[in-house]
Amino acid sequence: MAPSERPIGANQMGAGLIASDAARHGDRTLADQAYEQILSMIMRGEIAVGAKLPTEHALSEQFGMSRPVLRQALQHLRDDDLIVSRQGSGSFVTRKPDGAVLNFAPISSIADIQRTFEFRTAVESEAAFFAAKRRSDTELASIKSALEALDACNAAGQLGVDADEDFHAAICNASGNHYFMAARMSMKANILTGLNLTRNLSLTKPKDRLQLVQREHYAIFDAIAAGNQAAARDAMRAHIENARKRVFDGTLEP
Repeated sequence: MAPSERPIGANQMGAGLIASDAARHGDRTLADQAYEQILSMIMRGEIAVGAKLPTEHALSEQFGMSRPVLRQALQHLRDDDLIVSRQGSGSFVTRKPDGAVLNFAPISSIADIQRTFEFRTAVESEAAFFAAKRRSDTELASIKSALEALDACNAAGQLGVDADEDFHAAICNASGNHYFMAARMSMKANILTGLNLTRNLSLTKPKDRLQLVQREHYAIFDAIAAGNQAAARDAMRAHIENARKRVFDGTLEP
């Protein structure tokens, strides 16, 4: 089994998040730190589902951060469907993420993982659009081969990170624009970290979860094979957005 195919723990994942661990700390913004502190409070049960968050003023004082920075963190939490803001009432916790997340990633890496998904949404949805327009038969066969390798991994209960990575990389390659591949390669360590997390989490869920993810992959492939550019872009965007949200899926539903 290849190294990226093995389930990995929080320490390994944190160490591999980007090439330089020292640089990683320097790259984390104050908003990321605030996001992670609030997320930690939710995951530890200090703020229950349905409960109101402390006021912006109270949180900024508690964290020693400005309110504009805190607002960025709160927006990220809203984007991740963890809190909801109600006009004139404040922000409320909408769900508590699955504690299994912390078995595979340290809390200090979660913001980076979520922002990597945002990067992928922007880059890979456009790559899928152009792959539907420009792909050759050989390139389509490469995408299909990775998809079939994922089918085999799912049937065997294997992690499937390498096959998942190959599927997405093959689509970028089929775009006919090497800058898509270059942009994705520049973030490969971060992307593999996210794939390891989401696929490990899927293995803790009923089999329906992996089948759902694979249906999303097939929707992307079918649109590219049909040359439907808009559908390919939409299917890729939906898949990566769903993957980002599944990081915080604390239910047993797929």
